[in-house]
Amino acid sequence: MTKEQLGNLIIASQETMYRVAKTLLRSDADCADAIQEAVVKAFSGIQTLRKDSYAKTWLVRIVINECYAIMRRQQRLVPIDDFTVAEAAAEQADYSELYDVLSRLPEEIRLAVTLYYIEGYSVREVAELLNTTQSAVKNRLMRARAKMKKDLAEAE
Repeated sequence: MTKEQLGNLIIASQETMYRVAKTLLRSDADCADAIQEAVVKAFSGIQTLRKDSYAKTWLVRIVINECYAIMRRQQRLVPIDDFTVAEAAAEQADYSELYDVLSRLPEEIRLAVTLYYIEGYSVREVAELLNTTQSAVKNRLMRARAKMKKDLAEAE
């Protein structure tokens, strides 16, 4: 794959990368940082891509890894004042009830739901992206549907 082809793929995959990042990170600024860092790593590591047909999956995996890196850095940070905590709470309150229910799912289940239902990846592709088995992905999706149905029913 050439750098020009990679650039076109990145432009075509902007929304996908954002939704995957937003699934793991709550802040839009953190999502932008993860995507920007993923793009830089994709261009610098383009020679590691074995097959061009897996380019989008490879790019999404880089975004996921960058999100995890940001999450690890955030665990080491402690808010300086209450204003930072209040800002984060206000940002979270901006989303719909469905997004709220989705955000309460455990991370591994939430990511599987986003990749399968929102991004349209197959169970096999989700399993590859998450480095797990297809049956584990199916179980995560089943648990997510049950939990979201229960949570949405309770909210009504």
